[in-house]
Amino acid sequence: MTRWIGGLDGCRGAWAGVLLDLDDPARYRAVRVTRPADLLDGPEAPIRVGIDCPIGLEAHATGGGRSADRAARAVLGAGRASVFPVPARAAVYAGTYEEAKALSRAHSTPPFAPSIQCWNILPAVRAVDGLLRARPDLMARLHEVHPEIVFRCLNGGQPLAAGKKGLGRQAGLAERRALLERAGLPEGLIAGRPSGIGADDHLDALAALVVARDLAEGRARPLPDPPDRDAEGLPIVIWMPADPSSHPLAAGEIPARSGS
Repeated sequence: MTRWIGGLDGCRGAWAGVLLDLDDPARYRAVRVTRPADLLDGPEAPIRVGIDCPIGLEAHATGGGRSADRAARAVLGAGRASVFPVPARAAVYAGTYEEAKALSRAHSTPPFAPSIQCWNILPAVRAVDGLLRARPDLMARLHEVHPEIVFRCLNGGQPLAAGKKGLGRQAGLAERRALLERAGLPEGLIAGRPSGIGADDHLDALAALVVARDLAEGRARPLPDPPDRDAEGLPIVIWMPADPSSHPLAAGEIPARSGS
């Protein structure tokens, strides 16, 4: 039995996907899929998939978003990488941006409204939320990541020298490719970006793959620690790559919520 893992990052109208066989790293492929379920239900049936998309939505957001968002900001610190505060579930399912802002303010302390950038990713959030609520068994396989946290971890905890967009884009992309190669991903997979996928989206999917590998090996780290869960039972946690000095968890283990 093969053990495939995967990574997913949203791109225009689709998802950038990557797959790797843990038991035979010479077997891999990069794909463009319409829905996360297309990768999860594909022939490889990956046992762990990292996804750059919020999972777990609070009924009432406090302190500027979910506990995972606040923990991620603490790791990244000030700089070019951002963590959008994810609004409460009612706002995520709003029909218009104006409605989302009003609902977010009504269901947050202190009140905040989602940015237009956050609003633009909410269709993907709704899709993933709906998938996991309809198929709760997938919670053991699909896990939230933040690519810039992954790259920072791979860079020894230090900020990267350049971003993925704007001035310095090519240097930023090259820096991330080098980190992924140093992390042990196959050169052919790093270079094998499918048609219709942006270079930054492909690299972010590969960053998610690194976390999927560490989850499968019981070495990934949660933000926050221990993770939270929302009222629907979905985990609220962003997973980071392994710390070489850490003790392994059982593969895919999610510690119980504190106080539960």
